[in-house]
Amino acid sequence: MLALQAQDLPGVKWSVGIRHRDSTEPRVDAAFDAGEIVRSWPLRGTLHLVAGEDLRWMLGLTAQRSIGAAAGRRAALGLTDADVERARGAVEQALAGRRVLARDVLLAAIDASGVGTGGQRGYHLLWHLAQKGTIVLGPTEGRQQRFALLHDWVPRPRELERDEALGELAVRFFRSHGPATAGDLARWSGLPLSDVRRGVAVSADQLTSLDLDGVTYLLAPETLAMTPPAAQVHLLPGFDEYVLGYKDRSAAVAPEHSEAIVPGGNGMFRPTIVVDGEVVGTWGRVVRRGELIVQPELFGRLPGRARAGLEAAVRAYGSFRGSPARLAGPIVP
Repeated sequence: MLALQAQDLPGVKWSVGIRHRDSTEPRVDAAFDAGEIVRSWPLRGTLHLVAGEDLRWMLGLTAQRSIGAAAGRRAALGLTDADVERARGAVEQALAGRRVLARDVLLAAIDASGVGTGGQRGYHLLWHLAQKGTIVLGPTEGRQQRFALLHDWVPRPRELERDEALGELAVRFFRSHGPATAGDLARWSGLPLSDVRRGVAVSADQLTSLDLDGVTYLLAPETLAMTPPAAQVHLLPGFDEYVLGYKDRSAAVAPEHSEAIVPGGNGMFRPTIVVDGEVVGTWGRVVRRGELIVQPELFGRLPGRARAGLEAAVRAYGSFRGSPARLAGPIVP
């Protein structure tokens, strides 16, 4: 997938779990603790989960653009270049020797250096230092993650030249998200179309295209040879790439249901129920006496053949979380 949007940590863990056979939440946490996967802000200035080895080359493509776009925000917060450098020194000292610290402890170290972190200043400083490749969110602590120095936590990153990195970005995106458009990749990555087109050109021998209704879609050639899967039902978390990764979501989400998934267009995506590739409802959960109870909200009547699939999807979610799980009552639209 290359990257999964990850401001919702429990949700992105499930995004990993649903794509990985026999995965459990402790196994995902173990991958964080080993530095195999990390969270940072490599795309659109938004938190994403990526393989640790991929983060540095991704930041090499996107970070300067994100930092430049945030210059006005830094000024509004009263943060100078000297403040940023002083904060960097405090953070590097606090995390030296492969130490890992919670956010509040790291902010206290920055405060002690004479750089105030009140309001949004602290968040912006941590974001900026992550963009620069100084820090990363790595090891887990309960339901949260701690910060580490990137060069300590991921000591052997992949090193790619710019054209090679653009080609890698294109191949990884279209292999996991295709069929999709160059515009989808530009929106997803935050890079200009010129960079996306360069990446497509560099990786042309690894991609193919489809022209549908005057629109060119890119994808991996092997996707065309795949046999359509048997009827499948999935419970997806709210910010899953299946819904979020495209400018035009109408292939998966009927336009009349968009409001139910993103109420008020506020950017907060609700968890979705997907049947044979189509979003047919949303879901929520409560925990009662150690049991996960999933409450579906369907847009219409669920096909009879999908009901057993929905029950299986609920059990799979419970297995991932390490708790028994069931549907809340009968399935009704």
